[in-house]
Amino acid sequence: MPEIKVSQLRQIAPSLRAGDSVLLSGTVYTARDAAHKRITQIMSQGGQLPFDLDGAVIYYAGPTPAPQGLAIGSCGPTTSSRMDTFAPTLLDGGLVAMIGKGQRSDEVCAAIERNGAVYFCAIGGAGALACKCIRSSEVIAFDDLGCESIKQLEIEKFPLIVAIDCQGGNLYKTR
Repeated sequence: MPEIKVSQLRQIAPSLRAGDSVLLSGTVYTARDAAHKRITQIMSQGGQLPFDLDGAVIYYAGPTPAPQGLAIGSCGPTTSSRMDTFAPTLLDGGLVAMIGKGQRSDEVCAAIERNGAVYFCAIGGAGALACKCIRSSEVIAFDDLGCESIKQLEIEKFPLIVAIDCQGGNLYKTR
């Protein structure tokens, strides 16, 4: 499995194909539907976002508190379709990748293709194992949302599968 740095993802995304396995390393941000709603509201009002969308990766997760000795608690993926209303706007704003589980709407697939982006799937039900690839976690926005606040994570060799690529490949439509 090749290791990919988040900082190189914009250049590498066009070569990734649905079904590829990768190990992702770098900075990613957690956000679920409540945070997505706030982000898109800020965008529509021309406000300052809590992180730069250009080249960013969002992990659809609501991690549990960190036990002693770990950067974060269980950190498994959330069902991605809950963010489908917001994803095209974020992709058009520069988002390069999303991490979650489950299929996406036709509108999200079109936005992935249009923007040269990628949708990765993480293994559901393995959040306790996934946290071992997370080196640090810091709340950067919307602390009032608790586990749904936006967190900046530093991940190292986080195992993922390309579910939807920017060439139209889609694991959910080939099965």
